[in-house]
Amino acid sequence: MKTTKLLAILLSSLFATAAFAQTAATDVQRDVNQQQRIENGLKSGQLTTREAAKLEREEKNVDKTEARAMKDGKLSQGEKARIQNMQNKVSSDIHADKTNANTGNPNSVSNRRMQADVQRNVNQEQRIENGVKNGSLTNHEVAKLEKGQARVDGQEAQAGKNGHVSAAEQRRIQRDENKQSRRIHKEKTDAQVRG
Repeated sequence: MKTTKLLAILLSSLFATAAFAQTAATDVQRDVNQQQRIENGLKSGQLTTREAAKLEREEKNVDKTEARAMKDGKLSQGEKARIQNMQNKVSSDIHADKTNANTGNPNSVSNRRMQADVQRNVNQEQRIENGVKNGSLTNHEVAKLEKGQARVDGQEAQAGKNGHVSAAEQRRIQRDENKQSRRIHKEKTDAQVRG
């Protein structure tokens, strides 16, 4: 009888861990999708640099909320709902900005800088998502990494809010993106694994 109860508890724990991993992976995948939509809007001229900066500010807030929610290793139903509502708002704003009358010049130096920075966000978020899926990142590690993503998104938002990203601003963003890349590698290759 004790063995049956222990087995039931163990299976319940495994299913809960798998469900959380799925939720974390889903949230991070949504971040990847939103960043790709922003990048595509910049490349097509549907988004201006200023619009992309505003959207990056919103992405920063989503990443910060994800980091706070995952910090304790669990996502409550309320936290999941809040994150989903925030992501829905960003999605709606991306669509609105891409379909308004404003157009950007995808070949301008500033726009290309923003494109490169947003593409780096896509790559970083994909690496985090892969770590969740393959078990090399714990919930606490994902929280730390999303906090780092929020920092980079915030810098991009600040750099582009006037509609222009300078070379100096991009260098500063790239330095932080490089630090974030090293953090992702470190967290994915340490001894901690998703349980």
